[in-house]
Formats: sequence, C-alpha cells, structure tokens
Amino acid sequence: MKVGESDSLVDGRRAALKAIAAGGLALASGALAAAAPATGSTADTNILRRRIPSSGELIAAVGLGTYQSFDVPDSADPALEQVLARFVALGGQMVDSSPMYGNAESVVGDLSAKLGARDRLFLATKVWTSGRADGIRQMETSLARLRTKHVDLMQVHNLLDWQVHLPTLREWKQQGRTRYLGITHYHESAYRDVEAVLRAEKPDFVQINYSMVERDAEKRLLPLAQDLGIAVIINRPFAKASLFSHVRGKPLPEWVAEFDCASWAQFFLKFILAQPAVTCVIPATSKVQHLQDNLAAGLGRLPDAQQRARMAEYLARV
Repeated sequence: MKVGESDSLVDGRRAALKAIAAGGLALASGALAAAAPATGSTADTNILRRRIPSSGELIAAVGLGTYQSFDVPDSADPALEQVLARFVALGGQMVDSSPMYGNAESVVGDLSAKLGARDRLFLATKVWTSGRADGIRQMETSLARLRTKHVDLMQVHNLLDWQVHLPTLREWKQQGRTRYLGITHYHESAYRDVEAVLRAEKPDFVQINYSMVERDAEKRLLPLAQDLGIAVIINRPFAKASLFSHVRGKPLPEWVAEFDCASWAQFFLKFILAQPAVTCVIPATSKVQHLQDNLAAGLGRLPDAQQRARMAEYLARV
C-alpha cells in the first residue's frame, strides 16, 4: 500500500487478508526456516506461473520491486526481513533491483543470505551507466552487493548505452554470470526506441510500465513481445500509487468475485495479469500485509476480455 491511502481502503485490504488467511494462504510471521519449505523445494502455493519464452522456465507471475521500499540504511530491518521471508514462503521468485535504487541491492543481498533464500529467488538487477568498463564495474558491484556469483537477469536500465552493454551481457550470459538479459524503460515516450531494440536484438526480457491508467504498451509493445517470444516484466503497476488515490473511499464492485478479487490492489494487478504477454508484475512494498495482498492477485481466476472492459469502465466512473 502506498502513502495516502485512506482508512477505508486499508480496511478493505485487511478484509482481503482475512479472506486469504481463511483460504489457507496466510502464514505465521517469523523466520523463513519456520515458514517455508527447505532450500531447493517448491513452496506449496497455487500462485500463477508464467513461462519465460526463451527457455520455457516457469516463474511466479507476481514478483517484488525494491524501488524506494528497500532503500533503507540498515539491512537488519526486521520489517523487510519479514517481507522477503514471506515472499519466498508464498512462492514469490522475482526480486527486481537496480544500482540507482540506493541501498536496495545490498539490503536484498544481506537479507537473502541471512534467510538462506538465494536459491529460491530470481534476482534481477540492471546496468545504468555509460561505457563498457564502467558497465562491467557497476555489474560486478551489483553482484557483490547482492551476495551472489550470478544473477538471473541483468537488464540495461532505461536503454542507457544499450549498444555497448548488450554485447557485454551476452558475454556474461555465455559465462554463466547472468542467465537472462533484458532492457527496461518506464515511460511511453521511449516505446519507439524500445520497439526498435526488441526487433533488432530480441533480448530475453523487456521491462516496461503498464497499468490501468497507462495502457499505451498494449497497443504495440505487448503484442510485439509476445510475437517475438520475449518475456515481459511490468513496472509501475499502480501508476506510482495514483490508482489508490483515485479509488480512495470507493467500494469494490461485488462482481469482482467472478474473478476471485478481494481488494483494489488485486483489482489493478489482475487487470495486468490478464494480458497473456505479461510474464511478471513487480509491485514494490515494505509491508508484509501488502505483499501478501499483492501475491494473492496471482491466485484464482483472471478477468476475461469482457470483464477487463467492465473493470476499465468502472474505474473511469468512480
């Protein structure tokens, strides 16, 4: 949940959490060892999983962003430790970070090491600098901060110097230092450039912004990625919390039960996940309750095309 949400919306999330707990998803708080299966096993959840086209590997469709939420001065933050422990226990995998996210990489690395969770995480980070040498130095630093010898996904952040970095990422992939490579952006103004890179380079992943109020990606980029066999990560799924502000004090319509939706967060996330091109959505949070609510969007039914149209119409009216 983001800053500025009303008490009524918070109450709605609490109600959603009670429903989740009644369904058996909620786990007791505490260390990962007490809440999750042993290292290397699969968490016992029914969370939606999507296939990565370039490999066929399945990954949980709801991940965890770290922008701002994990940028804290102390890696021993008990709240974030609980968030990461619960994330893994509930079947979450992708944790997305970046050198530009302050201390987030170090916090993720320290907590995943403390929890013994590295093997159950799909770690994604980025290179965000100019020049081959600086790019390599930055990526080496990211691996050190994340306390790992390899990442699952290395991305060229906001296409910065992508012509230089993508060849390096291909080398790293051959060396086993990253399993996948990708590109990212967060704004519609860059979509033409993103499209050109996708066509020319065919990376494993593309990360872009998409939400119920930022839908330009569905016109060309999402269909293109699907046609080219490129996995799609969605950032800014709540449009920088503006969606929560928009629905403050507004009730969820009763018909959302048709696709197993119990909160506004799930409403927004299920709308995104109903896009077949989307591989994983990465809402950021530093609170266990909100993490659990977000992950519940990957449970149960998703809206069909008619229901998505109804969702968009309802959001426009409230």
